[in-house]
Amino acid sequence: MRKEIKIGGFGGQGVILSAHIIGKAASIFADKYSTMIQSFGPEARGSSCSAQVIISDHPVEYPYVTKPEILVVMSQEAYTKFLPELKDDGILITESDLIQIDSNLKPSIKHFSIPSTRIAEELGRKLILNIVMVGFFTAVTSILDRDSVYKAVESSVPKGTESLNLKAFTQGYEFGIDLLKKLS
Repeated sequence: MRKEIKIGGFGGQGVILSAHIIGKAASIFADKYSTMIQSFGPEARGSSCSAQVIISDHPVEYPYVTKPEILVVMSQEAYTKFLPELKDDGILITESDLIQIDSNLKPSIKHFSIPSTRIAEELGRKLILNIVMVGFFTAVTSILDRDSVYKAVESSVPKGTESLNLKAFTQGYEFGIDLLKKLS
């Protein structure tokens, strides 16, 4: 098993932390191999930002994503910029309130969407939208088990925010599970 994942958004949305959590969940808590590479503009907050994660059952010899099977985007700019890179039969995960999906999205692409910003705001902190998205990603992709990612969230977020972030993860995860039930 080898999965190439690209996460995009703008600085301040927690794109890098999201990738870090997914990679940590794989390598520390799920006994897999992972790599993570990040990229962001010179201004950081508010500029374009992306991260690449590879998860594999074997050591990763080439750490760069060549054709992501999964694309997680949290801004319109990231959607427009990175969608052409997604495999034809890939999985697209979007923030539903911030991204307008192109009407000619390839039918072979599986698209899942969540209002992660709205859910984060309802929990009291807009900045945790990335953790909501990580929970959703965990549910709809099934690449990593829930417990591994839960532990990675708990051990990666700033001290004192664990409870809120774990709540955000759970909300995103449950949203994803409910969505999968509706689709089946």
